[in-house]
Amino acid sequence: MNVRKICLISLLSLFSMVSFAAQKPDTIATKHGKLIIHFVGHGSLYLNYKGQIIHIDPFSKVGDYASLPKADLILITHSHYDHFDADACGKITKENTPIVFTEGCEKEGKIKGKTMTMKNGDKKELKGFSIEAVPAYNIANKRPDGNPFHPKGEGNGYVLTIDGKRIYIAGDTENIPEMADLKDIDIAFLPMNLPYTMTPEMVADAVQKFKPEIVYPYHFGDTDVTKLSELLANTKTEVRIKDMK
Repeated sequence: MNVRKICLISLLSLFSMVSFAAQKPDTIATKHGKLIIHFVGHGSLYLNYKGQIIHIDPFSKVGDYASLPKADLILITHSHYDHFDADACGKITKENTPIVFTEGCEKEGKIKGKTMTMKNGDKKELKGFSIEAVPAYNIANKRPDGNPFHPKGEGNGYVLTIDGKRIYIAGDTENIPEMADLKDIDIAFLPMNLPYTMTPEMVADAVQKFKPEIVYPYHFGDTDVTKLSELLANTKTEVRIKDMK
């Protein structure tokens, strides 16, 4: 390998590291401390509350997981490859890190360790946090064979309660009727990657169902997320846009 190729590879590597680190975290005040939200990219996040780290849908393509903090808890919304990445999980798992996932993930058997399955409607207390698994599925958006991209019952959204703050991570879903049952949501992450999840209009409708204080569009591909700010301009919900393609 010549010097020019080595330099090019080094520059690409550096650019990749900078890209992974470019997202600035948000800090949310809680009753007894601060919740720090880190935006890795796509559908991948991690939360830091008093040094406890919760990773959501780690995905190697969007984050250098070897350099990210180890997880005290991992939540996986469903079995699609960009949400259920065994290699990324392996890089952030401690000896006793609980990994919460779905029945579909369990059947694939990719991950070894302290795994536990949650179904829609299940509730758990882990690491001092309350976790509720809620429905996540498609109604309108379907494959050519007529089956939905995300069938009902296969995926989870999660409602996390952290020191009084209720955080809704929707997973891959549309604006389903069950969203009207969500209560007292402070922060919501809602997907907008077309044609698999929601249009800006669907997200705006979802927000109207449960009225979170803050909404982050995430996992949005080439969707024009600025339209969501226009649609929700006259509501009490604050739209915060990060680079979550």
